[in-house]
Amino acid sequence: MPGRDVWEEEKMEKETKNIMIVGVGGQGTLLTSRILGGIMAEAGYDVKISEVHGMAQRGGSVVTFVRYGSRVAEPIVEEGQADVLIAFEKLEALRYAHFLKKDGVLIVNDQRIDPMPVVTGAAEYPENIIEDLKKEHTVYAIDAMGEAKKLGNQRVFNNIVLGLAARHMDFEKEQWLQVIASKVPPKTVDINQKAFLAGYGAA
Repeated sequence: MPGRDVWEEEKMEKETKNIMIVGVGGQGTLLTSRILGGIMAEAGYDVKISEVHGMAQRGGSVVTFVRYGSRVAEPIVEEGQADVLIAFEKLEALRYAHFLKKDGVLIVNDQRIDPMPVVTGAAEYPENIIEDLKKEHTVYAIDAMGEAKKLGNQRVFNNIVLGLAARHMDFEKEQWLQVIASKVPPKTVDINQKAFLAGYGAA
């Protein structure tokens, strides 16, 4: 049946969920993608992860795609196809918001990190980013750095953002906590789990 493969491809794409993580180097986007990949694999999904843009060095823009489903053909998320966009910095959220589906959800860490053109004076950092994003998208913002400071460790802010994002995905809280425990250094399990729960409870 010549039409069979096309039908199977369309069915597969409908079943596949697309997550996108954006931020700057040093913000923990890669650790977050490993946690996401871990929970999806544990749940029995086929998972594809790809860092496709930017450099992981501190200050550079980093974009990671995570796709999961019964069978995932490729790791790249096309524009307008992301179910959830997790942004660790608000200018990065603005830069990649066009990847969201119409009914997608944007999770934003309300933090400003000036890119090099702003640092050098060649460009200005936009104002009212989150307010403008809310005009076109479903946006949930959190001051993850402020919450992390309350916990006594600024480095766990990314798991606070992930906790908020987790409320818009298909997995139970205990599943997340177990995978976090398996992906972070043993001495940091407790603080990273507390960070996740802080974000999860803020939804």
